Amino acid sequence: MSLAAQTRQLCLQPQRSTARLQQPAGGAARLAPPRRPQQHRLACAAQLTAEQQGCRTDIDWDSLGFGLQHVGETMWMATCSADGKQWSSGELLPYGPLPMYPSAQALNYGQAVFEGMKAQRSAKDRIVLFRPECNAQRMHEGALRLSMVPPPEELFIEAVTKTVEANAALVPPQGKGSLYLRPLLVGSGPILGLGPAPSYTLVVYCAAVGAYFKGGQLTPIDLIVETRFHRAAPGGMGGTKCAGNYSPVLVTQLAAKKEGYSDVVYLDAKTDTYLEEVSSCNIFVVKGKTIRTPPLQGTILPGVTRRSIIEMARSRGYTVEEVPVSVDEAMQADEIFTTGTAVVVSPVGSLTHQGERRQFGAPGEPTPVALELYEQLTGLQQEKLADPFGWIVPVC
Repeated sequence: MSLAAQTRQLCLQPQRSTARLQQPAGGAARLAPPRRPQQHRLACAAQLTAEQQGCRTDIDWDSLGFGLQHVGETMWMATCSADGKQWSSGELLPYGPLPMYPSAQALNYGQAVFEGMKAQRSAKDRIVLFRPECNAQRMHEGALRLSMVPPPEELFIEAVTKTVEANAALVPPQGKGSLYLRPLLVGSGPILGLGPAPSYTLVVYCAAVGAYFKGGQLTPIDLIVETRFHRAAPGGMGGTKCAGNYSPVLVTQLAAKKEGYSDVVYLDAKTDTYLEEVSSCNIFVVKGKTIRTPPLQGTILPGVTRRSIIEMARSRGYTVEEVPVSVDEAMQADEIFTTGTAVVVSPVGSLTHQGERRQFGAPGEPTPVALELYEQLTGLQQEKLADPFGWIVPVC
């Protein structure tokens, strides 16, 4: 039986519960069964009903957080053998568990790369994606770095598009959030000795989300410079969006949050002098009309939002330099901001290094360059503003 058939069988069992995370008062997150719609959303764009094209009416769109409280009920999946000769055509399935042996390569040796993307409801009354070909390219490069079989770009785009179409009712009203998409490529085939997986699975699932940081979008965040641990080293995996890059940062991130900081900035592993990136986003430093950001040299994730902000800022008259940025330079900057698919553009309210704290802008207020670029980027993404770059891809 194929992996897709096994998944379908598991997902359609009567006792199956497609889980949503709920947060009880004063307790830890627990799994709870989702609301089941009157109609199943396994549909292509041509079959979408008027109800599915609208937004869900049972969700408080003004209180969205960043999590799985409103996970899409439909996911997309395809498989491929290690020889890479043929990817399956892919299909939509109910969101649910993946059948996988304990000996799956990804569970033992870590062959797993993923992407983060968003679909938004635009001012033109349609649902759009932002530069999906860039995500396809980054997954392709990451897969090659881990000796995986990368999905063709057209298959990746089809997977993302069909997932959005099938979960269109979970795309929030314009300006109230987005449908976060998680394409995931894993070495699902079983293996004992170290080597590439004998087969691979590409899955795309989604969830309706709001602001990434708890304070809300554009609320300045407080960062602390990490001086003990490093996120990545030259020649390593820091520039690849692979699963193994993220859990190691939790020990420092959680400690920082206990002290009241939003996140951690990491330094280069050679000299402990230059900024690299925050746990899950890129960083920019502003001085006058010059914006600087650390260069891509294999230790920093090549963010799609990072790339877009560089191009957009240059088109708006800023000088943007991809050069090493020292901690001392950052502490003397006019402002700092971070970028990423989840955070979009987030102004930094303060940076703390070895006990010294530098405040940027008025407390609680977004800094001017970050605000300008955020408004331009989100205006373009939501089709409130013209798209001179050709970045917007309509879905339905």
